[in-house]
Parts: sequence; structure tokens; C-alpha cells
Amino acid sequence: MKKLLILLALAALVAGYFYFDVGEQLTIEGIKGAVGQWDSFYRDNPAPVLAGFFAIYVAVTAASLPGAAILTLAAGALFGLLVGTILVSFASTLGATLAFLSARYVLRDTIEGRFGDRLKAINDGLERDGAFYLFTIRMIPLFPFFVVNLVMGLTRMKTFTYAWVSQIGMLLGTIAYVNAGTQLAQIESASGLLSPMLLGSFAALAFVPWIAKGIIAVIKRRKVYAAYTKPKSFDRNLVVIGAGSAGLVSSLIAATVKAKVTLVEANKMGGDCLNTGCVPSKALIKSAKVAEQMRHADRYGLKAAEPEVPFGQTIARVMGAVKAIEPHDSVERYEGLGVDVVEGYAKVIDPWTVEIARNDGGTQRLTTRAIVIAAGAEPFVPPIKGLEGSGYLTSDTMWDAFATMEKAPARVAVLGGGPIGCELSQALARLGSKVTQVEMADRVLGREDDEVSALAKSALEASGVEVLTDHRAVRVDKGQLVAEHGGQEIAIPFDTLIVAVGRAARLKGYGLEDIGIDTDKTVVTDEFLATKYPNIFAAGDVAGPFQFTHTASHQAWFASVNALFGQFKKFKADYRVIPAVTFLDPEVARVGLNETEAKEQGIDYEVTRYDLDDLDRAIAESETRGFVKVLTPAGGKDTILGATIVGAHAGELLAEYVLAMKHKLGLNKILGTIHSYPTMAEANKFAAGEWKKKHKPEGLLKLVEKYHDWRRG
Repeated sequence: MKKLLILLALAALVAGYFYFDVGEQLTIEGIKGAVGQWDSFYRDNPAPVLAGFFAIYVAVTAASLPGAAILTLAAGALFGLLVGTILVSFASTLGATLAFLSARYVLRDTIEGRFGDRLKAINDGLERDGAFYLFTIRMIPLFPFFVVNLVMGLTRMKTFTYAWVSQIGMLLGTIAYVNAGTQLAQIESASGLLSPMLLGSFAALAFVPWIAKGIIAVIKRRKVYAAYTKPKSFDRNLVVIGAGSAGLVSSLIAATVKAKVTLVEANKMGGDCLNTGCVPSKALIKSAKVAEQMRHADRYGLKAAEPEVPFGQTIARVMGAVKAIEPHDSVERYEGLGVDVVEGYAKVIDPWTVEIARNDGGTQRLTTRAIVIAAGAEPFVPPIKGLEGSGYLTSDTMWDAFATMEKAPARVAVLGGGPIGCELSQALARLGSKVTQVEMADRVLGREDDEVSALAKSALEASGVEVLTDHRAVRVDKGQLVAEHGGQEIAIPFDTLIVAVGRAARLKGYGLEDIGIDTDKTVVTDEFLATKYPNIFAAGDVAGPFQFTHTASHQAWFASVNALFGQFKKFKADYRVIPAVTFLDPEVARVGLNETEAKEQGIDYEVTRYDLDDLDRAIAESETRGFVKVLTPAGGKDTILGATIVGAHAGELLAEYVLAMKHKLGLNKILGTIHSYPTMAEANKFAAGEWKKKHKPEGLLKLVEKYHDWRRG
């Protein structure tokens, strides 16, 4: 009703404008005649004339009607330069703000509902630099101001910001027009009032704030570097610290564009992912899955058998997988690609100097235009009493320990219910260990929806894991992990204790604190992945906010390109579509929002779900556990806000949704894509089909039904 009233008021103003032929009066000749008639009346009744003129000006600009320029001339002719400028300045701002608010109230929700994802980037830019953008536009009278009012109303710019910037931005143009109005008798047309030189002057003034902003940035930059002397020449274009995923990609990009780059790694090439994380853990999970399939071969019409697990051979196979992949990340390969690889510990001495304590005993100093810190992360060890002397293992140290074992450890306590803790718990249980998993929160995989956490817990327990949620570890004492639950202490005996409560960025030993680089759990960077020093960047786990190998590689592109070419163009790191997979059996894969996050963010959504127990391929393979769940906006749009898949090969199935979200393809596009039969990927198409069923055009189908009835006679 309020929107309707606003539209009716605007319609009334427009109707009155045409009914009373106001347009014919708002001409140069019309104003010349009117000024002569109103001049004496104004002298006798100044207040009513000023108030009436103000109201008319506000109404014309609020309704986005033509004639504001002529009224401005009239203000100069009637009231003089000072009074006319004050009157028009405030009336034009008030009218513009009313037009701005009208467009916002009537249209913005509708426009955002349709183009919200595209408007987000615009709103983010306006939130940061909106005042500068608006001032620039307001200073150049060639821009139709009524268009500015209406378009800006559709954004998230604050009303107060819009009003004061408009007032200041339009002031010079207002003065020019009002001053011209004081010489009204000599004016033949409004189009000739602003000469090209005057317009050019306004345009130049419009860029003063941007120039000032640039000068301030230069001053800040000089201040940051004030304590250091910049070298006159440099040994390298880029030095990269750390040869994990982010470091490898950063150095490779630099070498590809023919920059002189040095990659420094203190330990093994490939970082945690190759040597202690992704690769060995997935190899172990595969062995564990085969053992589980043997144990339950009757599911496939075969005779079940308890597998014999020569644990030493299992771990040898795991390490063999690592060895087979090592050449991809080796020193030899990267040197062959043009990267100077130095094995040693790097320390940043100043913003342009890196000192390397080489593994061969020497010391090397390099000056460099830019630095990328890609030092990765390490297991976080909580401050639990008695833990230090317990011989605990982490995801980094357990592989060497496992390599010495002929049998899987009999009793394993796993501290942590996140992805790493869940993956290790299930794998070791399937390989013969008695595993107890301890999680302080009330569920495992706490970032996922409740039903996903419940399914994960069920899968762990089905594999033989005792899952203790809502248990807080308080101490380690004589081969026992003591946890508190419901006010009581529970002792969990173990032969092997694995701490898997998360990972923390490696921040110490790289000289960051010595040169004042901000760190707060991670290296603090801006949207371009630069630190406080514009030539020092961070990427990967050390920068956060995600701790995935694929996001490290993703960030590395932005960090290295900005480091090498940022003087021409800088790119903001894009985190809009980030997939994640937990390699349980069944796998848990997700991209975008889940229900928990959508509720927390106040996003109105609807859920489409397809259960895998209906899928032909899943039935054929006895892999019916799980589902595909897709979030779309409420109201029937097929835009994908997020997808969660639980099931066999969920990580592979997720790729279709990642692609769709990245390139803004909706469920209708997935539904219209041919999927091979019989494949697990058909689940994505069937999920899209479930969405389509909910949004079928009932009215049209009834008409079609009547048409077919008629056709049958």
C-alpha cells in the first residue's frame, strides 16, 4: 500500500505537470515573462514566494520532471546569486534525495531479487568508494541527474551519504546556472550556458578527490617503507617462501611470465599436502575402504572375509603413492621450468631482502621486487595437561611412526571431530584399530548441517569408531586420555593418541614480526592478498581464511600476478565459489551455502533434495547412502546458492555445481544437460528435476489438459 501511494503521488505530479502545461512555461521565454510578473510580488511577499518556489523545485526534481535547469535560472533572476544559490542548492538536494528514496522503496527489492548476485559487487564498490563515485558524477552536469537519482536508489548507498555528497557535488553547477540567471535577459537558450571550457573545469574538479586519494596512498606507502632503504637494483623479481601448493603455483606463474623467481623450501617440496596430508591420507583411506569391502563382501553377493592387514605393507603402499607423485613437485622439475629453487630457511630482513640459511650450510641474501609468503600451516596442539609427554602424534608426524609398525595400533584415541579427525578415525578403525574419537562440540563436522553431521557419525560408528561428542579433553595421564562429560570424568585408554583438532598458520621464524607485518592467527592481508607492505603478499594456509590445497593454488594466482603486475592492474581474490570435501565413506562434499549458514545470514531459501537410494547406479553398486541437497532462493528462482552432497564419489559429483555456480548457471541448465546412464552424476540432474517439479506451471498445465481433452473430441 505504501509503495502504491508513492506511485500515485508521483503519477499525480506527472499528470499535473502535463495538465497545467508546466513544460511550456518552463522555457527561457516563459521564465523571462514570469520573472517580470513575479518580481514586484516577491518584493512585497518574500517568504511565501521563497517557500512556494522551494516546494515547486523539490516537486519537479523529486518526480524527475524536466525543467530544473530553467527553474535554476529563474532563481538567479528573481532572488539574486546568494539567495538563489542557497535556495536551489537545498531544494535540488532534497528533491534528488526524495527521488532516490522513491526508487529505493518501490524498486530496489524487486531488482535485488532478480539481479542480487550481480549487484553485490556494485554495492561492495559503493560501500568502499561510493562517495568518490557520486561526487565525480555530480560534478559533471552532462550526466542526467534524474537518472543518477533513480539508479543510485537501487544500490545500498546510505541516504545521508547520498544527500551530503549530492549537495557538495552539485554546488558549482548550481552557482554557474544561478549566476547565469542573474543575466536572464541576455540568455537565448539553456544549452549554451555551460561552455566546453566550463564543463572541462567541472570534470577536472571531479577527479580532485581521486587524485587526493592517490596522493594519500603514496604518502602512506612512503610512511610504511620509511625505516628502510630501497635497493637501486634487484636480484629477483619475486621470492616465494614455501613450496607447498601456494608456493609452487606462485613460482610457476612467475617463471611462466619470464620473471626471475626464487622458491625457498626448508623441508620437502610439495608441502604438507603431498607429504603428510592429502596424498597419504587418501591412499590410506583407499586401503581402508578395500578392507571394509572385503569384510562386507556379502553386500555384493560374494563371501565375506575378515581381511588380514599387514600394516607395514599398507603404509609402504601409502608412501609409494607419495613417491610416485613427488616428481610432479620436485626441485628438478621446477628448475627445468625456470624456477631457481633453494633448499633452506628463508627470513625476511626488510621489505626487499630475504636471507636464506641454506641446507648445505651456506647463507644467501637476495634482493627482490616482491615476496610471496606461502609458509603453510601445521597441526594445532591444544594446551592439555600431560599432552606434551604423552608421545602423541599429529597428521604430520604419524606417518613416520606408522612406518615402523607391523600391525595397526590396537587402541587409538583421536582428538578432534573435524574432517581430519573423522577421516583418520574411520580409516584406522577399518584397518583393525579400536578407535575412540573425542570431540568437544555436540557433533562431528560442526560446519555442516545437522543431518550431515548425524550421517557422518552414523558412518563412523558403522565402521567401528566409538564417537564421543560433547566430551572435553582435560588431561593425559598414564596412557589414558581423560575427558569431561556431563560433569564426570571419563578415561579413554590408548596405545596411540592422535591430535587432530585443526591447523594453525606457520608465522614464526620468517622475520614477519621483525618488520611489523601484522599477524592474527594468519598473516593479515588486504583483498589483493598484500600485507601492510604493498610488495609483500601471502597465500595459502598462512593467509587463510580457508585451509584447502585448491584454495591455496587459487590464492597463489592472485598473489603472484598482483606482486608482478600490480603497478598496472590488481585483482581481488575471489572466494565466491569454494568447494570442500571430507573423504569419509560416504564422502561429504559442499560448495556455497548450507542450511545452517543460510539461516545465520538471514537468507530466505528453499531446499531441493534427492536421495541416492532412488538412483539406478547407486542401487547397482550398493552405494545408496546419502543425498544431493541444493539451496535456491525462495520464490522460484533456479539460482544455486549452495549444494551439499553426501554419498559415494560426492567430491566428483560436486564439480558440476562448482562449475554452475562459478558461471551463474541455474538448475534448469543442469536439468537440460544430458548425463550418461547409468552414472552417479545423474543424481545432479534428478535433483534439478525435483526442483522443477516443485515449480511446474500449474495454471498452464490445466489449460493444456483442457486443450488435449478438446483434441480428443
